[in-house]
Amino acid sequence: MSGLPGAAGSGGISGSGADRRSGDDRRDGQDRREAPAATDAPGAAADPGAAADSASAIPANDRRAGSDRRSGEERRASDSVSADQLSLGRRLRQPRTIVSLVLPIILLIFVFRVVLNINLGELVDGVRQANPLLLLAAFVVFYAGFPLRGLRWALLLRGTGFRIGLKDATEILFLSWLVNCLVPAKLGDVYRAWLLKVNSTVSLSRTFGTVFIERILDLFAISVLGVAAGFWSFRNGLPTEIQVVFGIAVGVVVVLAALLLTLRNFGRQILVRLPVPHRVVELYDRFEEGVFGAVRVRQLPGLVVLTGLIWTTEAMRLYLVVQALGFPDVELGISGAFFVALIGSLLTAVPLSPAGLGIVELGVVGVLTAAYGVSGGEATTIALVDRTISVLSIIALGSIAYWFSPKRRGMGIDHHAPAEVRGSA
Repeated sequence: MSGLPGAAGSGGISGSGADRRSGDDRRDGQDRREAPAATDAPGAAADPGAAADSASAIPANDRRAGSDRRSGEERRASDSVSADQLSLGRRLRQPRTIVSLVLPIILLIFVFRVVLNINLGELVDGVRQANPLLLLAAFVVFYAGFPLRGLRWALLLRGTGFRIGLKDATEILFLSWLVNCLVPAKLGDVYRAWLLKVNSTVSLSRTFGTVFIERILDLFAISVLGVAAGFWSFRNGLPTEIQVVFGIAVGVVVVLAALLLTLRNFGRQILVRLPVPHRVVELYDRFEEGVFGAVRVRQLPGLVVLTGLIWTTEAMRLYLVVQALGFPDVELGISGAFFVALIGSLLTAVPLSPAGLGIVELGVVGVLTAAYGVSGGEATTIALVDRTISVLSIIALGSIAYWFSPKRRGMGIDHHAPAEVRGSA
């Protein structure tokens, strides 16, 4: 991660920084004239696309004046389109979302009942005999990770010049997890950036840059911690399947490092040579500022520690689930819990189904049976109980939070944006 932004001023962008700054100066007047006005109506949702990004480039007084000049009908139409585009209810009614939920469930039933011949009665008995206090501890440990995630995101946003409180950051992040648990393609990440946008004047594209670099940090942590935990767990000999997993983890680290280096040194140069509108280049500039401006050298140790603690909560949740179920022939250990939990988290990155539904369960059961010799029934019970805590509880509690949260209506954040943020997109 040494190639991350330690150097570079507020934007943290190297390479063509001087050209970009001069270009920003030349575009300043044009952006202020052409950017669409943001609505001041309570609960109105800004367009999560380029129009919303441009609106944040205008100072508050100019934006209000522009909003006054727009007709009420135009304003309502814009807000209606925006709300419709990211409406959770609308997304849940889409055929693609329904298919992405139903097909994995059918696949799981087929594999568990037909292929693995899992006895449903034994599965239910295993859950009934679980230690409720240890299951509660697994639940508490898992949810302790959300304030840590909120704090990390707040630190990343602070690196770009925008300050947000821990409560607001954690609430927005939790709502985005609800969306990821219900809708495929990781749309919860887009929803998180959009929620912050409609509750503040910060740039949508720059905010999405912070979400992107957060995901990169997570993938680095999963790969590195997973390899370390695997080496310790299988220190007496690595099975062939685990060697393949290690190879994939090393490949992920290499690809991520290459991606960051390309973005930092050549991203803009490549984009300006493509036949894309100039507005796309501007949006990319702000996205890049969010990616590399979010991580500073002085912040990096704290971000590394927070990321490690976050993934420790994931591993301890699985460890406590295994201990709660108390299967006598299952000896996973802390290192094994780290390894299996991190493999499951890595599989959630596959955007084919909400929260990796179907993919994660099969992957966890496969690792437990192939690498640790756990029986199919016990592995299935472990996977399903663990996913009940990490997915079903989020759907239940997140739906309540979504219903009562004022943030989805754009009126629930107490933000403090420095001048350089309020006046830039």
